[in-house]
Amino acid sequence: MLYLETPPKLIETTIFSAMPDEFRRKQSTEWADANRPGQTTDCFIEGPSFDADGNLYIVDIPFGRIFRISPDRKWSLAVEYQGWPNGLKIDSKGRIFVADYRHGIMELDARAGRMLPVLTSRNSESFRGCNDLHIASNGDIYFTDQGQTGLHDPSGRVYRLRVSGQLDCLINTGVSPNGLVLDPHEAVLFVAMTRDNAVWRAPFMKDGSVSKVGRFCTMFGPGGPDGITMDKAGRLFVAHVSLGHVFVFAPSGELIARIKSCTGSAVTNVAIGGPNRDWVYITESATGSVLVADISVLDR
Repeated sequence: MLYLETPPKLIETTIFSAMPDEFRRKQSTEWADANRPGQTTDCFIEGPSFDADGNLYIVDIPFGRIFRISPDRKWSLAVEYQGWPNGLKIDSKGRIFVADYRHGIMELDARAGRMLPVLTSRNSESFRGCNDLHIASNGDIYFTDQGQTGLHDPSGRVYRLRVSGQLDCLINTGVSPNGLVLDPHEAVLFVAMTRDNAVWRAPFMKDGSVSKVGRFCTMFGPGGPDGITMDKAGRLFVAHVSLGHVFVFAPSGELIARIKSCTGSAVTNVAIGGPNRDWVYITESATGSVLVADISVLDR
């Protein structure tokens, strides 16, 4: 992670809310045995996204649950089902889409408390394990199919599901593709490649394909970049799953700030919120905590 002349700002966090004890589970799961062997996992939260009323939705992967945290920080269970919800995004119409590791792309009907399938396969082939998603302004859904890919098996995929129903495979050589986001002009797609410890930059061509894909920024550590988001100024916020930080990169790729977890080091995802969109909300998955930080300092 490079900077040129000015060292990155340090931004501290506080705990916005933590999963209440009543929702924590003391039992092993198939997901935890594979992804967190030897570690106690009473929850593993991810996928923060706000609805129009200021409710924060998050997922709990190993137990197939989606929670709603109200503006006054009260938790309620939106749904529990037989799946592994990973990424979650809410579109401009209020529809709640979920990247489910087991089932593909799904939609949460929050009123009925049930999950509906949106896309469960491609050409009769199941996905390897969908991880995260991003919704474009026109409603197209971009999502990653990560599975257990890595440097040993660089075959992770990045897809675009058009509103028309057409499915495009944009990248099929991903090194554990994870979080993803479009730039403010929706001309470039950024994808966190966890096992490559980098974020890839994928510019669009006129026909909608990507070309000249390169590494926008690189990191280090036993884990790697997980969830990502971008503000209107084009600054990229990257949650790192093992270093306990969200790193903030300028449009040039220079590291300009680091947002430090005040709890554990399993920082997995980030969402921008607040009335002026000058706060970031961060999932620290190992402790089941949602952290918050003031990012207005980036403009001072």
